[in-house]
Amino acid sequence: MRVAFPSFPANTPAGGLENRGQATGRPPWATGIAHVDTALGGGFAHGRIHEFYAAEPDDVAAAAGFVATLAIGTTGNARPVVWLRPRQAVRAGGVMQGAGWAELGGAPETCLFVLGEDTKSLLRAGVDALRSGGFGVVVIEGWGAMRELDLTASRRLSLAAERSGTLLLLLRTGAEPAPSAAETRWSVASAPSQALAANAPGAPTFDIELLRRKSGLSGLRWRLEWNRDQCTFRDAAVSGAVVPVPLRRPAADAGAGPLRRAG
Repeated sequence: MRVAFPSFPANTPAGGLENRGQATGRPPWATGIAHVDTALGGGFAHGRIHEFYAAEPDDVAAAAGFVATLAIGTTGNARPVVWLRPRQAVRAGGVMQGAGWAELGGAPETCLFVLGEDTKSLLRAGVDALRSGGFGVVVIEGWGAMRELDLTASRRLSLAAERSGTLLLLLRTGAEPAPSAAETRWSVASAPSQALAANAPGAPTFDIELLRRKSGLSGLRWRLEWNRDQCTFRDAAVSGAVVPVPLRRPAADAGAGPLRRAG
């Protein structure tokens, strides 16, 4: 699979997009939670890889929802997002819904979903998308071990992200964490949300654990609630920002998300 993405030279404004590359000195995207941003040195760094694993099989939708909120928050709906998915993800995990994306505060017209036949095609498309400089965020969704995503391939993606200044989010399902060039690695699980008036479903809530950060602390855990109006997070913990993550939680606690099971 080869995809022709728009190409924008580094440090050249195009279509209202800001200058890209390390020379721009773009600050990290702050989540809105002081404890998280402090642990990350200010927030999620642009031009880097951030990797996310579903904590349990029932947390696939939660992990996808969390990645979606990051894509929406970091771009502010002002820059396009490209989401690269294997066809297996549609069969096993469901289809992406524009209505679900909008419920998270995103603009569906700014997000492009691309289906690939296999891991190699997804990785090639990911490098092309990063090198184009035409996207605010590139998401690569992988199912299973993704053996093709070895250290060499990971470093190639990392270099392309660094040169363009584009945020790369890797969503991993059905896999164990493995060495990579990712700046941060996370485990994501669903968490109960606070019900609204008339017992209406509350805001999407996630239990996240920082499994690894280059030259930083790891093993930290938080419970975050997504604020769709401000496109940032707020602390959902009752006492303090750091909370223990339950071993298992029912899928019904997942909250709103952009995934719907294929019929």
